[in-house]
Amino acid sequence: MIDLIDNLLIDKSFYYIKRDYVVEKIEFKNRTFYAKFEKINKPLDKQIIKDHIDKKNTIASTLVKNGYTNNLIFIYKGDDGFKFYHTIKQLFLALKIEKYYIFQGKSQKHIQVFIPVNKMDLAQASTKLEEISKSLALKLPIEWQTLPNKNLPDDYNIFTLPYKIFE
Repeated sequence: MIDLIDNLLIDKSFYYIKRDYVVEKIEFKNRTFYAKFEKINKPLDKQIIKDHIDKKNTIASTLVKNGYTNNLIFIYKGDDGFKFYHTIKQLFLALKIEKYYIFQGKSQKHIQVFIPVNKMDLAQASTKLEEISKSLALKLPIEWQTLPNKNLPDDYNIFTLPYKIFE
């Protein structure tokens, strides 16, 4: 599993760890965000990832660096993960999206779908995610979120590392 995380093209120069308290108050576009993830300015190594997979802590990684991303992500938190899984696979086939990874999040209800992209700017990423999301919404009730999101600060455009491959 650790090797599969390497395929996600994530920035490993730092990471975020979830705390049980608010770490930071972030003002962004006339909104206030309360972050529970603390930024750790140390490299993300295999032991930290292993501890995350073993559920000793919750680790997240950034999606946006200098206004660009290397991954488009769908995070599903609904009640029918298998239906979402099969629907998104069919949609990607129709849209000719060939490279993607589907993982299980913290519970069986949480699914994370990663589409690797090559240094896509935030505006392009948002447009692409909106297109895919609209197509998906034709088949399923909207029970997912997409990242990165241009309406969120960089320290909120993070994703929790996946736990295992969704099967």
